[in-house]
Amino acid sequence: MKKTTIEILFMVFGVLLIVAPVPSFAGDMNAKTEVSPDVELKLALRDLYSGHIFWVRNVVLETKYGDKTAAKVAEEQVVQNAKEIADSMGPYYGKDGSDKLFKLLAGHYGAVKDYMNATLSGKKRAQKTAVDKLKNNAGELATFLSSANPHWPKDTLLSALIAHGEHHIGQIDAVSKKDFAYEAKIWEVMKEHIYAIADLLADGIVKQFPEKFTE
Repeated sequence: MKKTTIEILFMVFGVLLIVAPVPSFAGDMNAKTEVSPDVELKLALRDLYSGHIFWVRNVVLETKYGDKTAAKVAEEQVVQNAKEIADSMGPYYGKDGSDKLFKLLAGHYGAVKDYMNATLSGKKRAQKTAVDKLKNNAGELATFLSSANPHWPKDTLLSALIAHGEHHIGQIDAVSKKDFAYEAKIWEVMKEHIYAIADLLADGIVKQFPEKFTE
């Protein structure tokens, strides 16, 4: 049977597809995008601080639904993350500064956990005590950080940390009520806000130690 011109063209095209070299994008995929030291710091702090809200959220959810093993693992990660955040300040403020920050971060989580336990067990008075503890801790953190870096204004930090604490409270309230649509909204606000805090801290470090960020 005689082949038509179109059939022959399809056959030739098929052979060309088989034998033609395929361009490799492996080199492009493996190539690292160069970022400046200040941007690298900002990204690193965003990662650390977003880890804080991620693991605290896990503690709340697992505690709400009674998975003690998962809650324990999540809490271990909260502590590990706090150590990493504190250690990230070590190169700039020394071991004493790092240790002090870890202690304050532990106090922050302790207040959040107290509020969670009080809320899930319906203890109103304990809730108020936990909120007061959270606000006092925010004040201590703002005082400590502003004393370490003149580019971290105390009032700005205090306002940001109070708002961060309120996000934890709103999230816990939403999970307690199983209002996950509202919790999802809080999560988005919480995430953007924690990025803003991380950026504020990174910018302050770059301004205080410019010599560490020269190309």
